[in-house]
Amino acid sequence: MGRIFQTRKATMFKRYAKMAKAFTKIGREIVMAVKLGGPNPDSNPRLRMVIQNAKAVNMPKVNVESAIKRATEKDSTNYDEVIYEGYAPHGVPVLVECTTNNPTRTVASVRMYFSRANGALSTNGSVSFMFDHVVLFKIDAGSLNKDELELELIDFGLEDITFDEDHKQYIIQTQFSDYGKMQHALEERHINVIETSKVYAPTTTKELSADHEAEVMAMIEKMEEDDDIEAVYHNIA
Repeated sequence: MGRIFQTRKATMFKRYAKMAKAFTKIGREIVMAVKLGGPNPDSNPRLRMVIQNAKAVNMPKVNVESAIKRATEKDSTNYDEVIYEGYAPHGVPVLVECTTNNPTRTVASVRMYFSRANGALSTNGSVSFMFDHVVLFKIDAGSLNKDELELELIDFGLEDITFDEDHKQYIIQTQFSDYGKMQHALEERHINVIETSKVYAPTTTKELSADHEAEVMAMIEKMEEDDDIEAVYHNIA
């Protein structure tokens, strides 16, 4: 019984840690969105996107409002979005997406994670050409017809549309450069966007043995625990 309790407790703490990290990430994104486009979501599409994502991770409304208010204060912290590139063990290309108020601290940490795993931090452009910067819109499927939706949205940058059976959602993919057009098209049609993600999708994938894959994923998991690191992208199949 004691062992079961310890397992449950570890799972619970892990879930709370992920929730806390998600809230931290949303809070930083709110700050950046407000500083770039102001505190009014009606006139700030980026802020509207972040508020949608806050709802998707069940972030309390009061937390969102508090983050917006803090972002308007003169002495609020400034954050920068930074991408670091490198190679994990066994030649796996990796992109590390960060949001930081101290790039010197962050790059030192990222270099350490690569080094400890026998990987290497690389130069800008050495890895990014292997990834496409895309945006994924998760929308409520409702009574929407996939074929009709595809025809309607193709002129706004739609590249792919898939159906998530478990959540009854369509996932729409566009290039990052078409994000604004697609967001406007969905809003204009009153389509319920549940979550929006900007991600780096690999153009090719790499097969690894189970042992080698475990080594790479161990490094990535360590990175993802870092508060400055938003996401880590790789091309493992």
